Amino acid sequence: MIEVSGLTARTGTAEILRGVGLGVRAGGVTALVGPSGSGKTTTALALLGESAPGVELRGTVKVGGVPVVDERGVTPEAARLRGRTIAYLPQHPGSALNPARRTGAVVKELARLHGTTTVADAVSKAQLSPDRSVLRRFPHQFSGGQRQRVALAQVLACGPKALILDEPSTGLDTVTRMRLVQELSALAADGMALLLLSHDHDLVGALADHVVMLDDGRVTGQGAPQEVLPAAAAPARLRKPAPDAPARLETRNLTAWLRAGGRGEVLHDVSLSLPPGGSLAVAGPSGGGKTTLARCIAGLHERHRGNVLLDRTPLLPLRRRDRTQKRRVQYVWQEVRGSFDERRTVLDQVARTAVKLRESPPAKADAEAADLLARLGVEPDTARRPPSALSGGELQRAAFARAALARPDVLICDEITTALDAAATGRVLDEIARLRADGTSVLWIGHDLALLARVADELIVLDGGRVVDSGDLDHVLETPESGTTRLLIQAARPQRREP
Repeated sequence: MIEVSGLTARTGTAEILRGVGLGVRAGGVTALVGPSGSGKTTTALALLGESAPGVELRGTVKVGGVPVVDERGVTPEAARLRGRTIAYLPQHPGSALNPARRTGAVVKELARLHGTTTVADAVSKAQLSPDRSVLRRFPHQFSGGQRQRVALAQVLACGPKALILDEPSTGLDTVTRMRLVQELSALAADGMALLLLSHDHDLVGALADHVVMLDDGRVTGQGAPQEVLPAAAAPARLRKPAPDAPARLETRNLTAWLRAGGRGEVLHDVSLSLPPGGSLAVAGPSGGGKTTLARCIAGLHERHRGNVLLDRTPLLPLRRRDRTQKRRVQYVWQEVRGSFDERRTVLDQVARTAVKLRESPPAKADAEAADLLARLGVEPDTARRPPSALSGGELQRAAFARAALARPDVLICDEITTALDAAATGRVLDEIARLRADGTSVLWIGHDLALLARVADELIVLDGGRVVDSGDLDHVLETPESGTTRLLIQAARPQRREP
């Protein structure tokens, strides 16, 4: 279904792809894996006949026997294949969804336009609720994981024969991820060709029948998942704070809602306490209220009652916080690309934090930002580019660096390693350890229970906006009290596709 050979991508004198070759058969699942910036997304976009501005494609790309790229570049036939024969699900779908249109209306329009499937079928296969109240929501009213499913429903409504999925498990809890494997396996069984771009080796092992390793724009190996995927090294566990340390951050009976008048409650009486240097993990199903909790603490969600306290002092909404409160509480969210200004370099935007919030001289801030980015694996030449020239994983690390450079007292991390390979994740955890050693408290929101067990001391589990489990992380994971937590733990156990 998909044939690629000798694919190159160049911008100026720089080579992004160097003779990449791969294939995906109808009914097959090929996974393209490799470190951030290795060329995975560039390869995926080339299958659509697309590329970033200034990038020239050459080689051979065929989809369903139709040339998409040849030695002259992108072919005229490429445009008629996009969305119909081959479709692309981006890593962070927030930028691909129309913020002004309701979910159900878009899916219905696409299904009617292409005439290959029904709204109910597309919504069902994407694990999105068919309830009218859900389909009438706008994209901003969904969680990150739910937006991923909304984008998938829109793609499936076009009825493509081949589908490219860029980090499809981003933002999904373990139960939803397990169901995603089942649904994507069903699509492959129906004859759809799937190309999977992912750092989630458990997802790759459960879904793919062939793996292509990419590094620095070259194919460095390929074969069955069990033959190609490296064993992941577990990161070192971060230190635990003194058990009697006073609270740095507290929420007391925090209740939040989406609509005016207190309607649409998404948090119900949530209380938590986080000491200096401590790390509290927040887990739970997608849409359970985790990001709303983070936004309330960061001052970005004002429709709430209850208390949010920093050293027993109420935290104001962000628009009313002074420079000190802004510096002391920093938030790194999941979909970071939209938070960068395309007109300025990434290095400049990271350094600006130290200038604005710590009054550092610009030259000193630039040096400090470059050093931190380099420790995170984003080299100076890369950091001096505009955001569009960086991969999703590189931008995730830059967003983390931007927040860390404020030297905050509280750092909120909302799914900040979803686009990172194991090595890059380890670099971020090293910096988290440094921050905690200096007294920074970390609120870590995530779905990867194995990673949570390494980075956090305490755990709360949210479901339907309510705390259903809480306490020492090891104790909660070993003896969960709620069915929600037990289901999350069960779904987190690695699955492997039968050869």
